Amino acid sequence: MHEPALRAAAFGSDPLPGPAVVRGAETPRERLLAAIVLGAQGRYAAAATLLDPLRRQGDPFLASLAASTLGSHRRQLGGHRHARALDGEAFARAAPLTGDPDPDGLDAAGARADALLGLAADNLALGRLGAARRLAGRAAAEDAGWRARVRGGWVGAEIELAAGQGAAAVPHARRAFETALARGARRHATKSGIVLAVALRAVGAPDHQEISDDLVGNAIATAEECELLSLLWPAALVAADLRPGHAEEYRFRVAQVLHAVLRSADPCGRRIAGESPWVPARGS
Repeated sequence: MHEPALRAAAFGSDPLPGPAVVRGAETPRERLLAAIVLGAQGRYAAAATLLDPLRRQGDPFLASLAASTLGSHRRQLGGHRHARALDGEAFARAAPLTGDPDPDGLDAAGARADALLGLAADNLALGRLGAARRLAGRAAAEDAGWRARVRGGWVGAEIELAAGQGAAAVPHARRAFETALARGARRHATKSGIVLAVALRAVGAPDHQEISDDLVGNAIATAEECELLSLLWPAALVAADLRPGHAEEYRFRVAQVLHAVLRSADPCGRRIAGESPWVPARGS
């Protein structure tokens, strides 16, 4: 059984498990966890190969989580319309479910929160700020545990940033960062650091600039060390803005990472990234 090691990689302190751990995923839950790990590494084609059968198998709970995970991967490549369909599918599967709680939110409430937060992020990117707020509020009402609180903090911060309310974004981002750190969830803390850096920079005070720079530097270091390519290129994009004297170096790193990510994406993922205004064009 590889589930403990896969959980540590997906949600804990060891985001870079040995290849044998990922290859050895056998049970449906292990395959879901392996797909989460692969997506974090930017290996989207390998993740989709695991997720598509889970979406179509008989367990509505795992089907819901698989759909929202694939939606997250599409969203990471800028495919918010594709992600919205998957998140809607995930919520439809999860809506009637009940069951025992799971420490990492792999349960009915967590599945609904994942789907709702995915839908909130999708709607936000498509310019539907009011819908995003409502969906994020519904996700918070699920009381789905630490992972939903972290993801809710990301989405809450992004909503406020989109509304031009940088100061209102900071508490959401800080709550996500502190929750992830307290849980020892290294990957989640890395992304939370990026979100917090962006929120603090939007506030504009001088000390916030220095803190943002430290947060992004730490995020880049962790993403490099743990091969979290899905986080490395966004962190480098933020660093290019924070450190204008080194902007070209960071943009070159973004191009390198995106090249590797798109080589490891399935055809749908590559098409989505090529069409997305959110993903830098290769060579730019």
